[in-house]
Amino acid sequence: MNVHDWLLNLPFSDPESTCKVIEVSFKQGSRKDFYRNTTLQYFERGDYVTVEGVSGFDVGEVSLTGELVRLQMKKKGVDEFNPDMKKILRKSSERDIESFQISKGREKETLARSRAIARQLNVNFKLSEVELQADGKKGTFFYTADDRVDFRELIKVYAGEFKVKVEMRQIGIRQEAAKVGGIGSCGRELCCSTWLHDFKSVNTTAARYQNLSINQTKLSGQCGRLKCCLNYELDTYLDALQQFPDYADTLDTAMGTAQLIKKDIFKNLMWYVLPNNTKHYPLSIQRVKEIKRLNREGQKVDELQPVDITGNKPKDAEPAAFVDLVGQISLKTLERNERKKRDQERAKRNGPNPRNNGGRPSGEQGQQRNNPQQQGGQRNPQQGQGPRNQQGPRPQGNRPQGGRPQQQQGGQRNPQQGQRNPQGQRPDRNQEPPKEK
Repeated sequence: MNVHDWLLNLPFSDPESTCKVIEVSFKQGSRKDFYRNTTLQYFERGDYVTVEGVSGFDVGEVSLTGELVRLQMKKKGVDEFNPDMKKILRKSSERDIESFQISKGREKETLARSRAIARQLNVNFKLSEVELQADGKKGTFFYTADDRVDFRELIKVYAGEFKVKVEMRQIGIRQEAAKVGGIGSCGRELCCSTWLHDFKSVNTTAARYQNLSINQTKLSGQCGRLKCCLNYELDTYLDALQQFPDYADTLDTAMGTAQLIKKDIFKNLMWYVLPNNTKHYPLSIQRVKEIKRLNREGQKVDELQPVDITGNKPKDAEPAAFVDLVGQISLKTLERNERKKRDQERAKRNGPNPRNNGGRPSGEQGQQRNNPQQQGGQRNPQQGQGPRNQQGPRPQGNRPQGGRPQQQQGGQRNPQQGQRNPQGQRPDRNQEPPKEK
């Protein structure tokens, strides 16, 4: 995790009292330790330094310097003047960094091989990570296990296989998730991988105080345990619950005994349910205290008088400035305008037509378009009086090059056409018209 040293540029009256300890991180911040700076060199955050190791040296990255290290040591309970604290040897040279990169390149292969050896020996544990020292003389194997494990035979095999001094270090399931890392359900990086180092116990009581549903899938983190963030706001909820009465689990009413099901600290409401009824009644804290006072006097209330939480607006409320216009525009209007525009474009393209007077009906023809249908199936009383099958053949218009007759503008029928027959059926086009007697 990146740390901003906000005490870096502050002046000090006594330069000799400055902190001589530097925090060094290993394995990309998964492990951090404090080392004493006995040299006269000044190190900045991000520098690689060579420190004392087990029978050799190790290479780490400076993560924190200055007075902020003193605050971190006080937080973790580390003595600044401990004589056994390891020291910083020098700033890492090219040879040290090359040896460090070679050792780090062997870690993945060592982890895979060590897991295979553990399966062959039937050792019941889970190997999480392997960290090799920069000089390749020591290897730390991090594992998780539910019970005690006998490593005597396994350590001998590891030492002969990898030619290192073996250290088996057991970690918890939360520390394993911190080393693996990941993204939480909140969308941010895991707290245990960034800033959280002291893991406190989390139980379902914290979820009950916060009115959370006891769903193991939603309340569990990537480690399989309850999320550490359940403890973050627990103190705030406990302070808010102090004003709620503790003796109000049941209320005696004329309709039966009401049972408490939930406490809402945001609205200061207590929810009750009556027997043989699924309706929930939200009551204020003052109303609950009043009912309990009446119950102690031997009286039962006739009604609970729940709080109205529907949020209905009063009748004299001012109308909102925003007006919903959905539904005020008809689709028929849009289609009619689109059809009219399309007919005008077709009329301009084909030129004026003597039939429809340039594509636009006028006079009586324009009125015929808007008039409703007349009784008896007639469209216009000025049209032909006889049925269509008593008239002559249809007049043939001038056919354009497409081979089809020119379409009338605006969907208007030819006024010279006859009416429909009384049965509402079209006559056969091939049928000859009846002869006049």
